[in-house]
Amino acid sequence: MRIEPASPHDPDVAVLLDEHLAQMRATSPPGSVHALPHDALARDDVVLVAARRAGPDHDGDRLLGIGALKRHAGGLGELKAMRTTEDARGAGVGAAVLDHLVRVARAQGLTRVSLETGTQPAFEPARRLYARRGFVECGPFASYVLDPHSVFMTLALD
Repeated sequence: MRIEPASPHDPDVAVLLDEHLAQMRATSPPGSVHALPHDALARDDVVLVAARRAGPDHDGDRLLGIGALKRHAGGLGELKAMRTTEDARGAGVGAAVLDHLVRVARAQGLTRVSLETGTQPAFEPARRLYARRGFVECGPFASYVLDPHSVFMTLALD
């Protein structure tokens, strides 16, 4: 598996982002959906990456997952658009993308990476992954406000 820069307009990435947005809208009330639309993921303050693996018989790369890091003021990075394809779930793709984005944050000189995720059972695997990687619950950050449908987590970078 390799992790490389991606565009939200790459056809396979766009499909996975559409799935991500659809799930967020299906599992969270409208005011609690904080997923970024495609164009927002193409901005200069966002790094979007894709995990890929060569397809069978080298017939092209297969998308396994995506993730993004959005830079905020004050040395803060925010994880966005973390999503693994259905057939790649449980294979370590999400952890690899997360670890890659934390390395990117360190390389950019950020001092903290934070995230917002849901409280619903569908988000439990993501919350476990973040906790295993050292993220701890925190209060709202950036422009977020307290929301019973949101969990905020953060990781201090050394």
